[in-house]
Amino acid sequence: MKLKSGVNLGGYLSQCIHTIGHYESFIGESDIKKIAGWGCDHIRIPIDYEVLEDEDGNRKKAGYGYVIKLLDWCDKYNLGAILDLHKAYGYDFNDAGDEQKNNLFSDDTLQRRFIRLWKNIAGTFSSYENVAFELLNEVVEKDNAAAWNSLINKTVTAIREVAADTPIIYGGIQWNSAKTLKLLDIPHDDNIIFTFHFYEPLLFTHQKAPWVANMDQEKDIYYPEAMSYYQIQSKVLGEQGEPVIEAKSEIMGKEFISEMIQDAVRAAGKAGVGLYCGEFGVIDRAPVEDTLRWFKDVFKVFKENGIGGAIWNYKEKDFGLMSEHYTPIRDDIISQWTGE
Repeated sequence: MKLKSGVNLGGYLSQCIHTIGHYESFIGESDIKKIAGWGCDHIRIPIDYEVLEDEDGNRKKAGYGYVIKLLDWCDKYNLGAILDLHKAYGYDFNDAGDEQKNNLFSDDTLQRRFIRLWKNIAGTFSSYENVAFELLNEVVEKDNAAAWNSLINKTVTAIREVAADTPIIYGGIQWNSAKTLKLLDIPHDDNIIFTFHFYEPLLFTHQKAPWVANMDQEKDIYYPEAMSYYQIQSKVLGEQGEPVIEAKSEIMGKEFISEMIQDAVRAAGKAGVGLYCGEFGVIDRAPVEDTLRWFKDVFKVFKENGIGGAIWNYKEKDFGLMSEHYTPIRDDIISQWTGE
């Protein structure tokens, strides 16, 4: 399967109100046809555990049915699909640092449940030739690096019992940071792909985002700008501003973006695996022409390094390509990404 030019379906089976009405109305066959018509070769499908199992861990047949319907549409329009477990029982990146809510890595019972869910997913979808499995969207905490490696190894082993050849995707800690792929164990299995997410500089891509601590809610941030400007303004973002503050690049632009992904390129090369960017994009509050310039620089760097990926996001979730914000630049972004 090809994983070169894709788009995320965030908000459909993840980060949403989990109701039948939502599932039936948010995404339809026409959306999949549109994405294929753009020239994309795959979609990434974020899925919360609530879709596939109830609170006691019992399989939800109807939830699997929605995924099956979506995969059948993908097959009809010649699209690959990544099944991304966006939220697991016991772990949600939105609750990073909350040990009461996020206790997957300290609770053996929850880890067994995580593995059991993946074995169920793999057993259900192993026959699909257009599917890849992504183990967990984003592990955030630095102190979970070793525990995450351990859970990866156990989960991959379980998946391979029922899906011998399906590609398996996973990334590092700190929001799937490119710099943390080097902390992953060298895989002992075939068909493994390392993934990272790319939203640098966060000051630009997440400007005015209310969920980012200390982010200015009024100021427009432009791209590119002087590197010194970005480094000074990023200090208020704390840990999330460190990539910019510590960057060696003298120019904010393609040079900076290339620097930001080199740790991921080296880690994947050392491990002998493919490299994929599961999410990248710009919030719909950013200046529109600057948004286009950022995408063009990212596309150039990704293509120079042989990296495929999926834009965040198709619709809504503050990043939607289908929003009014993206109307004047959507066709340009899509043509640059897909080559169509």
